[in-house]
Amino acid sequence: MRRVLIVFLLLVSSPILKAQTDTPKPAYDFSLPREERIKLAESAAPPEISGKATVYVLERTGYVKVREGTNGFSCFVDRQTPLNMEPTCFDTEGSTSTLVTRFFAEELRAKGKSEQEVSEAIQDGYKAGRFRAPQKPGIVYMMSNSVYLYVNGKIVHAPPHLMFYAPYATDKDIGSPPPNSDMPRVIRPGQPDAYIIVIPGPHAGH
Repeated sequence: MRRVLIVFLLLVSSPILKAQTDTPKPAYDFSLPREERIKLAESAAPPEISGKATVYVLERTGYVKVREGTNGFSCFVDRQTPLNMEPTCFDTEGSTSTLVTRFFAEELRAKGKSEQEVSEAIQDGYKAGRFRAPQKPGIVYMMSNSVYLYVNGKIVHAPPHLMFYAPYATDKDIGSPPPNSDMPRVIRPGQPDAYIIVIPGPHAGH
């Protein structure tokens, strides 16, 4: 598990390379039956959570709500790049803050905007007050076995993990973990939607 954690942290902290001629096929499949895409979104969190969450399905035109939840959580398949597939469940705080930017990104992609244009529009939205960073601690479930990321020209499988809101945080804020350690890390450091990422270890017997 420690080796998997180190490799994953190195991957998610690496810059995404520009599109190449051999860019792989996107991990998310729009042609899957809707029911399968719903299950994919729900796979991000334990059924006790995802079974009562609001669920969104990603269509080519953007996200569509397919079920209204009762617990404040929102489950969907995120895509930090168009090649990624990231089943995710935000808690109430994330559902009213960061989730809005995810919806906005897919709306722009559906209109043919480039990834640079998407990124700049989101940054401008934060500056203008259209979007806001999480205002209190909270959790993001990404416990699915179907998390795939585009890193260094390849689609890689990421292990199930948890994330916690840490707006504008950097590694220094959590003790500057040394390279190649299995300590928690900050993802998207310095950004409004920065997170502390933790990969749970095997359950200890008691």
